[in-house]
Amino acid sequence: MIISGLVLVPGIYSLIRWGVKPAIDFTGGTLVEIKSDKNIPGGQKTSTGTYILRFAKDDEKIPATGTAEIIRNETVGPILGAELLKKTVTAAIIAIAAILLYVAYAFKNFKFGISAVIALIHDLLVVVGCFSLLGHFLGVEVDTLFVTAILTTMSFSVHDTIVVFDRIREKLKRGDRLRFEELCDQALTETIGRSAANSFTIVFMLLALALLGGETIRWFVIALLIGTVSGTYSSPFVATPILILWNRWEKRKLKDKN
Repeated sequence: MIISGLVLVPGIYSLIRWGVKPAIDFTGGTLVEIKSDKNIPGGQKTSTGTYILRFAKDDEKIPATGTAEIIRNETVGPILGAELLKKTVTAAIIAIAAILLYVAYAFKNFKFGISAVIALIHDLLVVVGCFSLLGHFLGVEVDTLFVTAILTTMSFSVHDTIVVFDRIREKLKRGDRLRFEELCDQALTETIGRSAANSFTIVFMLLALALLGGETIRWFVIALLIGTVSGTYSSPFVATPILILWNRWEKRKLKDKN
């Protein structure tokens, strides 16, 4: 709880106070990538030597740069941007509801489903909170690639949690004579090696992409990297403890009734 709190509290505070910095994908506007031999004021220089300029929907002028070549020119209208934002939120809500129902059905218990969804929301808040802070202090914008990273984080988070929960279910079916806490501990011990190996493989690949992949996908890769680390952490340290605490609460409630 302390570790999660240290990460979540600053991010949630930033979200409440500053929110995230939306890119033109959501607000509407124009993105222009220019190749020029001169420095372009206000432009974001990429690793290939080009400059990326972003304009709000009311801006129309591209600064004079002498001899320049336009590599890319993308325009998004404000109506399309608002519709994209609405569909993004809808997609996330549908995905969360579907995951909850699927896990609850697969494990024949809503405790498992709700615990998995709480861990998923934990990971979403970690990623979005980090990008709220990055947006405020470094001017990092969130675009459609960030939405892709969010949805990927959701799938990875639940996938890792289901592996642990499935092992817990197997042990419950076998009728192992252990306290629920000990049973969960054994399940985590048996699956942690697989989870760590899988996660480190993804982390190393994402680190390479973040360092060498270029400016256009860097923050998308960093979002995936944060989501992967958080998803690996949340399965043993968020989802399973919630399941254990819930089980303790149910036992205490049953004891009080008797």
